[in-house]
Amino acid sequence: MKHITYIKDIATWKKEFSFSLPIKVRFSETDMFGHLNNTIPFTYFEEARIEFFKSKGFMQNWVRADHETIPVVADLQCDFVKQVFFDQKLKVYVKANSVGNSSVDLHYMGMDEKEEICFVGRGTMVQISKKNGKGVSWTEEMRSKLDCRSIVSS
Repeated sequence: MKHITYIKDIATWKKEFSFSLPIKVRFSETDMFGHLNNTIPFTYFEEARIEFFKSKGFMQNWVRADHETIPVVADLQCDFVKQVFFDQKLKVYVKANSVGNSSVDLHYMGMDEKEEICFVGRGTMVQISKKNGKGVSWTEEMRSKLDCRSIVSS
């Protein structure tokens, strides 16, 4: 696999994922060459991220009208490793790689049925106040639920 700057050791990195979302590539997600459009993995990342946050109990609060905070995407990137085609079944994995004061660096991995990596990605999510748009610190309970190997401050 090509060198990806945010992955130090691919074998260790792969083993750290536990949450995944099954996805089947729809015809509308392919381009005129018959392979997955290069914008679609970002949609898959979003779907997996939402389900990941639901599994942690975060989304249920964030979507409440009376809740003080919401998550926003600060940055997002995708690295393509292998072509993906219509009707393929994928698993899109997501994990919290590191946690800052109000941010979390999420990593993503899309694998096919042969368990070969098709694409990988990473992105920073920030928990912000709906009122002033400033970062809001994670609670200790939230930090614990994110279960990161590396906790950093930012």
